[in-house]
Amino acid sequence: MIDKLKEAFREEAGELVVELETALLELDQRRDDPETLGRAFRALHTIKGSGAMFGFEGIAGFAHHLESAFDRVRQGELAATEGLINLSLAAADQIKGMLRAGGAGAGDDERRSAILAELRRLTGGADAPGREAAAADAPAVEAHPADAGPVRAWRIHFRPAPGVLVNGTNPLLLLRELGELGPLETAVDASAIPPLEEMDPERCYTAWDLVLRTGAPREAIRDIFIFVEDHCELRIEAEAGEPERTEGVPAASGAGPAPGRQANASSIRVSAEKVDQLVNLVGELVTVQARLSELALRHGDSDIQAASEEIDRLTAELRENSMSIRMLPLRSTFERFRRLVHDLAIELHKEVELTVEGADTELDKTVIDQLNDPLVHLIRNSMDHGIETPEARRAAGKPPRGRIHISARHSGAQVLIRVSDDGRGLDAQAVRRRAVEQRLMDAAAQPSEGELYSLILSAGFSTAREITGVSGRGVGMDVVRRSVEALRGSLEMASKPGAGLTVTLRLPLTLAIIDGLLIRVADAYFVLPLASSLECVELTGQDIERAHGHHIAMVRGETVPYIRLREYFRVSSAPPQREQIMVVETESGNYGFVVDEVLGNHQTVIKSLGRMYREIPTVSGATILGNGTVALILDPERLVQHAIQNASRKPGMTRGQETRMHGFMKKEGRI
Repeated sequence: MIDKLKEAFREEAGELVVELETALLELDQRRDDPETLGRAFRALHTIKGSGAMFGFEGIAGFAHHLESAFDRVRQGELAATEGLINLSLAAADQIKGMLRAGGAGAGDDERRSAILAELRRLTGGADAPGREAAAADAPAVEAHPADAGPVRAWRIHFRPAPGVLVNGTNPLLLLRELGELGPLETAVDASAIPPLEEMDPERCYTAWDLVLRTGAPREAIRDIFIFVEDHCELRIEAEAGEPERTEGVPAASGAGPAPGRQANASSIRVSAEKVDQLVNLVGELVTVQARLSELALRHGDSDIQAASEEIDRLTAELRENSMSIRMLPLRSTFERFRRLVHDLAIELHKEVELTVEGADTELDKTVIDQLNDPLVHLIRNSMDHGIETPEARRAAGKPPRGRIHISARHSGAQVLIRVSDDGRGLDAQAVRRRAVEQRLMDAAAQPSEGELYSLILSAGFSTAREITGVSGRGVGMDVVRRSVEALRGSLEMASKPGAGLTVTLRLPLTLAIIDGLLIRVADAYFVLPLASSLECVELTGQDIERAHGHHIAMVRGETVPYIRLREYFRVSSAPPQREQIMVVETESGNYGFVVDEVLGNHQTVIKSLGRMYREIPTVSGATILGNGTVALILDPERLVQHAIQNASRKPGMTRGQETRMHGFMKKEGRI
């Protein structure tokens, strides 16, 4: 249990360090903002208090020195200078390292001592011992009206659960922390203490009624109880009313699960591994349910069909709920890049501001986990190649401070993430010259601007003549392209010389289960993502004759080009008399896919293809149908792009890709 609680502390402390960094970076822009200053102070205060409570004395003592410095800033005794903010960011890195090392900070004593020595120099403090005292032994911070609010009395009732001691929590340390906020009157409620012969020395029977006089807000008081909030009875009432009550487990219950910061008692912390297991099981259930529906339809039994339909409904609801559990907002990912921009700006001697839009956009956690590296590469490229120095920006008539903007928004079953800057943009001629030098294109070629910019995504391509510690080795954009493609996404670039560059990542919402449209070509089955499908129309012989051999059809007065999947995948059997066109929406406009039959909606559990078929870009995976056969999941966007690029060649794939696809379908008995 103790190990679980310590692991919970490490997770919570990691989030608090991110909050500390965010507050410090905002404070760097608004030095006199008391709210931002209070956020930084409270993060340090919570790290210190909870660290001591769970046995991380090294972290607690280190955070105590920083907390004392920021308390002096709040009192007006010190200024929030650039040096103090940068040193505090270095201290946040030190706390991260100590958390990774289990809290002891082994091997970091020299770095830790250097930070504390610089802190004493900046704050004018006297030399302290080289080894920090534990938070429990640290001198109490002078009582203060925290956050400069009016001093008022707060009545606090605190009854911890009986198992709180077994969990490793010392209630007396919590009371000591309360005393740091201001004068504290304490009354012990011993009414629940049993007779001596019935007493369990490992259980807590006491409660406390407290009166605290402080200028701290209610949130600062609640933060002290952050790790026991769901394992106690807690009431915080202002002297003038405004009751606030938080109840976790009843006092009569035993030790509960590992504590965590929660908005209310109905919120719990669950490991990502358990969520992934749940989603995998739901995926298998969807596949089995499809088989059940197939059997019910084949036997024609009304009772079995009714049960199958009910299971179908419940499975769909379970799928939606399990997938929503794994959806997380992008805010924490985006906020993490503020520190990256801040540090690179110092290293490159540039002034850069990071702005964020759409941070509450949700995306599958498995996608978010793999998104960090591509975004880091894009930001580093913008900082090094895009944003100019302040002097160069002034000469170009721009403000000296550059801007990098990250935005996210939903687009059907996809999420669009854009990284843009207001720097110098791409120099098309420089890209062309470099491509010719690296033999990526012929000197006589006349590519379009889009085709030229796509060369930047080639392995080893870089326009930088000097290799720096930030970029210039030609691996950044290639890494971005491969990472995005591994997520079944796409990448686009747009640039205006002198006005900046915008890179758009188009990513799927999830990599596990999608709503699809099941289609058939001869004996082969395919799935199109439902989110990009617009409508289905019939393709008759008259339509083909009117097109005079061109693959176009009139759909609601609009000319829609189409791709014959029968030709594309080299299916040699004769087509039916009446075919169907499935119209889909792509970045290149509306396109049609000619198929033999549209079978209807299909909940598609995505399975990855073997290594042999990974280089077929137009197929994003496979799924198992109810009858046990395999259906390929098509990527409409890449199908259209591939068809456009290879319009002069049929069936539309390279020879190697043709051979692999033909072999796959032959193996499955489709052709």
